[in-house]
Amino acid sequence: MKKNILSAILFAVSTVVCAQSSSMSFGVKGGYTLSSMKFFDAKLDSKSYFYVGAVAEQALSPKFAVQAEVLYTQLGGKESYPWTQLVGNEVVNMGDMNFEYQMNQIQVPISAKYYFIPNLSASVGMNIGINVSTKIKTSSLFNDTAKDNYAGAKTINLFPFLGAEYKINDQFFVDARYHFDFIETNKSQHVPTKVGFLQAGVGYRFK
Repeated sequence: MKKNILSAILFAVSTVVCAQSSSMSFGVKGGYTLSSMKFFDAKLDSKSYFYVGAVAEQALSPKFAVQAEVLYTQLGGKESYPWTQLVGNEVVNMGDMNFEYQMNQIQVPISAKYYFIPNLSASVGMNIGINVSTKIKTSSLFNDTAKDNYAGAKTINLFPFLGAEYKINDQFFVDARYHFDFIETNKSQHVPTKVGFLQAGVGYRFK
């Protein structure tokens, strides 16, 4: 597994290096990640976070290009359960117990792009998500927040996606993409877990 992680990182780094030594364009980007997590078919509350990273694009023709990125972000979900206690013969609601699932990831999205017009393109691809750490954060009205390891998560996750990009000018662009929850993100088959997420942000390409 460590070899797979190293290979993915080396591929991403080599892509960036090639971007500086060829006719590829190179830039940076950042924005907003909104993820949705499912246990079985039960959807958890959405989790929002930021993403930041680098992007390289190689034009194949006036209409087609390939793009590779290296991003850092966090995925996950939230859920709450009522916390009750028996006081005498009465069940008393003590507030909610809150759980937040956190998957800190280095992501390597690889995509094929089609330009409808010079400034507007659509993309399809695969995002390789490499978990750096996985945690469960618990909190309630009466105790301090605590973090524990989130056991069972796969180290490497795959997220197919569709997206679009608009170039404001030669340097600045905006883009958005949705990653589908087709592939399970945990090792255990007892609790099937899937994550889908939206990313939207802005970027800058160097000349």
